[in-house]
Amino acid sequence: MSTNWRISSFNGALLAAYFIPTWTIVAFKIIISPIHGLYERPNISVALFISDYLQLAAVNTVRFAWLLALGKLTVVAFFALFVVLITRASIRKTGGCDEALGIALAIGSLISFASMVLASQVGESAALRLHATELLLLLGTAIVLVVERPALPQVERSATTADLSLQHPRILDNA
Repeated sequence: MSTNWRISSFNGALLAAYFIPTWTIVAFKIIISPIHGLYERPNISVALFISDYLQLAAVNTVRFAWLLALGKLTVVAFFALFVVLITRASIRKTGGCDEALGIALAIGSLISFASMVLASQVGESAALRLHATELLLLLGTAIVLVVERPALPQVERSATTADLSLQHPRILDNA
């Protein structure tokens, strides 16, 4: 196995393995049946907040549900783009896939944070734990991504320096 994986790339791939199927299923349930999909467990805090505090009409609730589904599918798309980009070793080593991961982390963190705040407002403790866990996963990867910089290319010693050190070891010691 090659050892050119950066920690942020590996962590992002693990996050993509969780968020791509989970948020895709949730978003498609909302797309198929907006009201029913909005009132399922991953979105219950948002649905209760909309119905209790905002008191939106059914048409506006459907629009809000579709907006939530669009946001989750956007995060899924950027995670999928990130997974495609990390398949190339040259892109992965230089950090060329960090932009897609960063956008997925930013939008996903915003959605998870808003859902967590709404869950605390309506008193949904299970939804609060779910969204807090997702937010911590996303923020942890974002911190690793910010702290870890792409690897610098290693400079190889020139052949003349290597030959010179083999022939005259004292020349390099005195220099």
